[in-house]
Amino acid sequence: MSVPFYPRGMSLRTALMPRTENARFYMLYFQEPGLAEAEFGRDPRTTLRNLLFAGSGHGVALARAAQASGGPSENFAMVPNGGESLRGSSAPAALPSWITEKDIDFYGEEFRRTGFRGGLNYYRNIDRNWELLGAMAGLRVSVPALFMAGDHDLVISFPGTEQVLANLQNLVPGLRGIKMLAGCGHWTQQERPEEVNAALLEFLKSLRDHG
Repeated sequence: MSVPFYPRGMSLRTALMPRTENARFYMLYFQEPGLAEAEFGRDPRTTLRNLLFAGSGHGVALARAAQASGGPSENFAMVPNGGESLRGSSAPAALPSWITEKDIDFYGEEFRRTGFRGGLNYYRNIDRNWELLGAMAGLRVSVPALFMAGDHDLVISFPGTEQVLANLQNLVPGLRGIKMLAGCGHWTQQERPEEVNAALLEFLKSLRDHG
């Protein structure tokens, strides 16, 4: 869900990530220990509230509507040098129905207790994972698979993703389909639980019907 299968590639992952004179891809921003931890940990509840909304279909639709009305056109995957990643992503007073203030309270307290380093360390290990997976270069996903994503998911708009989706059947020979959820953002199973469950059950039924 959300992130399609990408082939391993010939270069370190971070070497392929966008970087300009003024900004860098958010995963590159995450590489420096302590930097994103300080930003996110300043107010964990507000961080999660804004992050969850900004990555949702509601948040992306609002940002696109603002841009269409003459507002600034900003690529939120890129972090300005010397800036922070959550700029301009404030959630509204009323949250979408799929997330509640009680949820935010719980998540905020948990991240206040643990900090954000554990999750951020995943991104700091991306190049090492690429090295460890060297023996699997060129392998394809041969088991039956279904890909689901929201059509408002920012990941889908990343450079190169359109080509990956167009070629996904070759990368995943067992692919049974691609399901795009209208108006949905990055938090697929939270934003569209009924549709996700229905698609999964239909996919599992197809496996049973075809032996």
